[in-house]
Amino acid sequence: MVGKDGDERLEDALNEENLVDVEGFSRNLQRHKIVEQVLAIEEFFKHRVSNVVFMGMGEPTLNLTAVLEAQRCLNKDVKIGQRMITISTVGVPNTIKKLASHKLQSTLAVSLHAPNQKLRETIVPSAKSYPLDALMSDCRDYFRQTNRRVSFEYALLAGVNDSVDHAAELAELLHGAGSGYHVNLIPFNPIEDSEYKRPSKRAVLAFSGALESAKITVSVRHTRGLDANAACGQLRKQVPENSSGHRPYWSWSKLLIAQCLFLGC
Repeated sequence: MVGKDGDERLEDALNEENLVDVEGFSRNLQRHKIVEQVLAIEEFFKHRVSNVVFMGMGEPTLNLTAVLEAQRCLNKDVKIGQRMITISTVGVPNTIKKLASHKLQSTLAVSLHAPNQKLRETIVPSAKSYPLDALMSDCRDYFRQTNRRVSFEYALLAGVNDSVDHAAELAELLHGAGSGYHVNLIPFNPIEDSEYKRPSKRAVLAFSGALESAKITVSVRHTRGLDANAACGQLRKQVPENSSGHRPYWSWSKLLIAQCLFLGC
């Protein structure tokens, strides 16, 4: 997982950085700075990086030129296969169309998190600017132009979006979008002071089972590091602020790198 920028304007309510909202927009990273993160990981851990995901702090498609340049460099120069590179997005109007026009063989991951517009706006406030029907239409066109399936990321939140009825509604939404999609269910990892809670294993199984019964391709992300509060979304609060009120960059970023390589999200 590599960062692209310091832009948190989209305010994905599931992102721990945006729940605390301590830094806001800082700057966009240039191509070489993005690639440097991958090279630094390889150097630090003496371990070849074979899979890259553009996500995390900020929105990749708001820094699209640098992201695409970095993607090309990682593919051609660092020798990471295009299909081993994922570009994640919360959904920004017109940017999925731009990505599709490049006909990349990288995976597009869309943070969906809800089966309808009203609920999605409560979880992902930026969804107000991108109606769900328009988002799904753009994803359908992305598949048609690239022949690469779209991965829909769906964080399961206890009592919010994890019922069997929500699963049935999601299946209906996806069937209407045609083929070329996959659902990645992500049980929410608890974060201090968050209003959201992790669903029970029974709820997760019921949700995934309902999707499978509806002929939806689905996987459930296996959470690692939860017992040490080191699962996806949990690490940054572990690093204390310095005297200026900021968390040292290299301190928390090394923790994040370790998580991605050895614990997983």
